[in-house]
Amino acid sequence: MIKNIFRGIKAYAGTFKLISDLKLWKYFGVPVLISLLTAAIIGLLAWGLSDNIANLIDKVWFWEWGAETFHSIGEVIGALFIVAIGLILYKHILMALSAPFMSPVSEKIEDHLLGVKHVHRDTSNRAQLWRAVRINVRNLLMELLFTIPLIILSFIPVLNIVTTIFIFLIQSYYAGFGNMDYTLERHFKYDESTKFVRTHSGIAIGNGIVFMAMLFIPVVGIILVLPLSVTASTRETVRLLKESDRLKVAVNASEIIAND
Repeated sequence: MIKNIFRGIKAYAGTFKLISDLKLWKYFGVPVLISLLTAAIIGLLAWGLSDNIANLIDKVWFWEWGAETFHSIGEVIGALFIVAIGLILYKHILMALSAPFMSPVSEKIEDHLLGVKHVHRDTSNRAQLWRAVRINVRNLLMELLFTIPLIILSFIPVLNIVTTIFIFLIQSYYAGFGNMDYTLERHFKYDESTKFVRTHSGIAIGNGIVFMAMLFIPVVGIILVLPLSVTASTRETVRLLKESDRLKVAVNASEIIAND
């Protein structure tokens, strides 16, 4: 597990060069716009709703003494809660809506890495979008199921250190899951893809750790997070597919044309 986590992280090395060599930057325009708009909306919600959450928390404090300080603390807690949930929603919205743009990028990287055209499932933009929505809704529900109890436990001193680490790792896993599926959707059906990622969860976590870390870099991180994470995940996912002998080479020109 630990070894695979580091492999998932190391896959980011050289991603800038690979994207530039294959002239892939043009594919990231719309996903970057989606990323910026989604992040902006979540930021505005965190700013606007933190006071509402603080007002609810105020009801727990029955004394006039320290009420103002307690309200300020409540605002911080409210903002952190919204940001935590917002990060979960952000990555799933981004990954689902970006699928029609990221799948072709992943395919071009795959063909480049292997040096030969491979036979895979031929899917339309509509099918890619629907699968991405299905995958990310499933992952969103699973992530919320695990994360919300941990957020509640985070209010307990000392224990919050452990819960914060677990929340970060859970978010990283599902971020890596979404990135890997841009490649897996060409080779596996929904259930097979889920099993494949679960088997190689270390790679997903490693990819997702960098993904999540980049979101804390103002503006630049939001712009670059998807191009770099998709490129890195494609490299590792293709390697795993190759090692497990799950790739089929196109044996003639007609097959190559059929899959173009």
